[in-house]
Amino acid sequence: MSARALSFGAVAAAYERFRPGYPAEVADLVVGYADRPLRTALEIGAGTGKATRLFARRGIAVTATEPDPAMLAELRKHVPDNVTPVTGAFEDLRTGAYDLVYAAAALHWTKPEGRWERVAALLAPGGVFASFGAPARLADPEVASAFQAARAPFLASDDIPSPDGTPPEQDMQWPGTELLRSGLFTKVRQEVVERHLRLSAQDYVGHLSTVSAYLELPVSTREQLFERVLAVLPETVAVAADITVHLAVKR
Repeated sequence: MSARALSFGAVAAAYERFRPGYPAEVADLVVGYADRPLRTALEIGAGTGKATRLFARRGIAVTATEPDPAMLAELRKHVPDNVTPVTGAFEDLRTGAYDLVYAAAALHWTKPEGRWERVAALLAPGGVFASFGAPARLADPEVASAFQAARAPFLASDDIPSPDGTPPEQDMQWPGTELLRSGLFTKVRQEVVERHLRLSAQDYVGHLSTVSAYLELPVSTREQLFERVLAVLPETVAVAADITVHLAVKR
């Protein structure tokens, strides 16, 4: 687990406040994809429980694993009784028999070595794996251009590149590419749940304050960057935050 992956605990409350939750359509997609009831689930990198709540509300008993104690402490404030929080990294997990193993905006932080063998070992035969996430991007090109110009002196990009180098124009994106190559899964699918948000400029910057690329900057640099960004943003901004979902079944 990289230091960047463990940078969120310092802003756990802000993460809960500014990161958008997941719509019910994501759970609908996962549950509808499964060919049997999903009674138990293991979550990889649960954070503050944004996705945990999504599946717990469906009556699924969720074991929510998270390596950062501060994030897990925030999660405990927001999840129902059918959630079992566990402090631990994905790499520390061994075997299980879960109906569903899933990760929400967290899988790219796991180590690639043995990733899919470990996921398969945690699933019951025929169990479902799901991964989903969405970068929040300014939808208006002019606003996005002004934002990028304000950010440029401090940070060239806040993107996380594809872990396996898949180009963005390719139809099947990561982790679907790795799922197909692993030979451990079948019925690999990629779906998109459209999501459009409108945020205040302050809330958009609040969201940026929870993104790892900004968390790595020195505090004084980060503050200057956010001041510059706020100066060029309109009062409210349109945000494109479509959710890409990958699904697969253990062979």
